[in-house]
Amino acid sequence: MMKKTAIALALLLCAQAQAQEQDSGKRSELWLATGFATYHFQSDKDLNGQNPGVGIEYRFSDVAAVTAGRFYNSDRDHSKYVGVYYQPWSYRGVKMGAVVGAFDGYPNMRDGGWFPALIPTATYEYKRVGVNLAVIPTYKNRLHGGISLQLKFRLF
Repeated sequence: MMKKTAIALALLLCAQAQAQEQDSGKRSELWLATGFATYHFQSDKDLNGQNPGVGIEYRFSDVAAVTAGRFYNSDRDHSKYVGVYYQPWSYRGVKMGAVVGAFDGYPNMRDGGWFPALIPTATYEYKRVGVNLAVIPTYKNRLHGGISLQLKFRLF
């Protein structure tokens, strides 16, 4: 899994560099992100769907951003995350793509240690507010999949 994620990350970074060359919409925006509200696919598992937290997101182009933060996860433990959004597609103002990153704090995944992730995402931003929608895949009995919604507020 680690090798596939490394390959995906390398491809994503190459694609991001290519997109930056073609991107006429260079930006410089700092966003304050909340935790998540999550609807879990496995509703019978008594998972935590309220995932408060705080994060930052720096959008440096119309198609790419970096992010980092901390939240209270579905397994009722604290998690940290870092990642790079790459969203080359857009439909009616909704950016679509994925975030490649790393998470920790899930007890059944690498004993709570860091692990890589590739998560499909959609983002909508309007003036000073925005939302990120992520579709988290279920991974065996280690990670519980769902749809997560994250609010964010543009600082500058």
